[in-house]
Amino acid sequence: MTCRGNVQLVHFLVAADADYVIADVIAALAGPDVSFTICREGREVSRLVNEREYDAAVLDLQIGSMGAMAVTMALRLDESSGNAPHVKVLMLLDRRADVHLAKRSAAEAWLVKPVDALTLKRTIRTMLAGPPATEPDMDAAVHPPAEPESAEEDAPVAG
Repeated sequence: MTCRGNVQLVHFLVAADADYVIADVIAALAGPDVSFTICREGREVSRLVNEREYDAAVLDLQIGSMGAMAVTMALRLDESSGNAPHVKVLMLLDRRADVHLAKRSAAEAWLVKPVDALTLKRTIRTMLAGPPATEPDMDAAVHPPAEPESAEEDAPVAG
């Protein structure tokens, strides 16, 4: 977050190829102190993260020819090698079965679509308030846990 006077400015990177996902994220998070960079191709996310500081990246599961899982893993690999700054990632998943992969990709948080505006806003606020995750904490919940679909599946938690 950057400050201008007493106002904290927040800048989000939103990566999705579906117009409705971009519109929903902007509608939920928009405000006078919020700005957005929109990306419709997953392969461009790493370049954008190196060009500007983002408070968080909201990544849809599908972003052109590269999905949020691969994008997040690429960001974490670039970060671990010292070639990119850390950016907090909120992943928007299509189904609960994708939660396992979101955990493994080291996203700070994820939500399964459809996502209501209040849940998205609360998740982002909680994610931004926490410390940057250099080591994923598999037990730290960033959003409300949902009931598991089976006894073998964990409730979604931040990874």
